[in-house]
Amino acid sequence: MTYRWGITVPFEGVPLHDQRALFEELPDLGYTDAWSAEANGTDGFTPLALTSVWAPTLRLGTAIVPAYTRGPATLAMSAATLAAAAPGRFTLGIGTSSNVIVQRWNSIPFEEPYKKVRDTVRFLREALTGQKVKAAYDTFEVKGFTLGAVPPEQPPILVAALRQGMLRLAGREGDGAIINWLSSEDVRTVAPIVREFGEDKEVVARIFAIPDTDPETAREIGRWAISAYLNVPVYRAFHEWLGREELGPMWRAWDEGDRKGALAAIPDSVIDDLVVHGPAEYCRERIEAYVEAGVSTPVIAPIAPSSHSPTDIIRALAPRG
Repeated sequence: MTYRWGITVPFEGVPLHDQRALFEELPDLGYTDAWSAEANGTDGFTPLALTSVWAPTLRLGTAIVPAYTRGPATLAMSAATLAAAAPGRFTLGIGTSSNVIVQRWNSIPFEEPYKKVRDTVRFLREALTGQKVKAAYDTFEVKGFTLGAVPPEQPPILVAALRQGMLRLAGREGDGAIINWLSSEDVRTVAPIVREFGEDKEVVARIFAIPDTDPETAREIGRWAISAYLNVPVYRAFHEWLGREELGPMWRAWDEGDRKGALAAIPDSVIDDLVVHGPAEYCRERIEAYVEAGVSTPVIAPIAPSSHSPTDIIRALAPRG
C-alpha cells in the first residue's frame, strides 16, 4: 500500500468550527494528507490553516485553487502564508478550474487557460523566493511585486491537468499533477505523460468514494455527480479524449436541453468506473488500484449520503493497518 493516504477537508454535515475532533483523529487512523477544494463551498486555504493547528503532522494541499480568481500577488501571499504556517508540509495545487466557476460565478473571462496556468506557475516560482518580479507574461503583467513574508521552505507546485497539454505542463514546469474524475485504468494513460519529465513527479488523484452504501443509492449519488461535472466542457473534452464513448448519449441529451434524459443515460458501468463504492474493504482495494496504476497520493473525496456521519466515513475509508 502507498505511504500516502489523503482525504478532502472540510467534511460535510458538520459546522467547520465543530470539526476539530475529526481532524485530530485523521493521523491516528493512518491518513497522511489533508487536501482542500474550492468551488462554491469553503475557500481553499482556511480549512488547511485550521488543519495545520488541529492535525500538525498532516501534509496539506490545495486541489485546487483557480489561477484566475485571485490576482498573482494575492495568490503568492496566500500560498506563502500557509507555507510559513506549516513549513515543509504544504503543497500548492493550482489549475484552470472551469468556465462555470471562473466566468459564470466570478465574472472573469475564461480565456487562454493553458497560458494562464503556465504564466501563474512561472510567476509563483519567482515570487515565492522573495525576488522582485517585474515581468510581462502572455496573460498578465506584474510591475515590481516583492513578497514581504517569504516562506522558510518553497512549497511544491502541482498543476491540475486533464489532457496532454496540461499534463505535460505539470511535468515540465510543475512538480507534478493533480488528476480528477477518472478510473484507475485511466491513470495508466495519464500518469506516464506527467512522468515523461521525471519519475519523481507526483501524481495526486482525487477519488470520489461512497463507502458502505447499497449499490442503488450509491449509483444514484454517482449519477448526479457525473451529470454535474462531466457535462462541463473541460471534463467532457477529457472523457472524449479518454475514449469514454458510453457517455455519448448523456452529452447528446444535455446538448438538447434534456437534463432528466442526460441523467438517465449515464450507464451503471461508468458510475462504477469513476466512483468508488461498496463495502469499506472493497473501497480501500479500489483506492489502492489507483496507486498500483501510478498515483502517488490518493485523496479521497467522500460523497456519501447524509445518513453517514463524517466520523463513520473517515474510519471506513482509512488505510488498512
